[in-house]
Amino acid sequence: MTHEGSVGPPPIRDPSLDRIATIPNLLSAIRILLIPVFVLLILHHGTEGAGLVLLGVTVSTDWIDGYIARRWGQVSNLGKLLDPLADRMAIAAGLIAILVRGAFPLWAALLILVRDGIVLLATAILAFGPKVRIDVRWIGKIATFGLMSAIPLIAWGNLGLPLHAAARGVGWLSFWVGLPLYYAATAIYAFDLRRALAARSG
Repeated sequence: MTHEGSVGPPPIRDPSLDRIATIPNLLSAIRILLIPVFVLLILHHGTEGAGLVLLGVTVSTDWIDGYIARRWGQVSNLGKLLDPLADRMAIAAGLIAILVRGAFPLWAALLILVRDGIVLLATAILAFGPKVRIDVRWIGKIATFGLMSAIPLIAWGNLGLPLHAAARGVGWLSFWVGLPLYYAATAIYAFDLRRALAARSG
């Protein structure tokens, strides 16, 4: 690291990070475009099953665009903002639609939405503030997958759809496994952010 007063070349800026037209960004945009589709399906009586399936597919496959970005070198600044934004928007919209249908308890939804609100705020601050790199942690991916599987499964059970008892049981199991990991991941990311900011200003 080059400290103030020392001699050294300026940091090299990677122009590839400014790319917009990438496959991961396209997938994130598709997830956002699917939000009104599964919301309307969930709210409409008779199509809630299809809506819950689409919600589950949309939110539980959020790892795909991140994997493609890392595997094929398509990481971009837009993607770093768009990926978590798409996830949080889809989760919030799906939860609100399910709450309107009375298929998910409010207290459980708030435990997820409050955490996601904090993450979105931090993401926005980092997007327009100091440029630091926070690496994805697998605990966060596992927690997100668990909760994003739990939400449609619990709603499926509470709406009395086929195999509702089994779906509700598996859903609550996933919820109670994923929720502690969700908040643990938040604490780890906060520590990573603090360390990155300290290193940047050091």
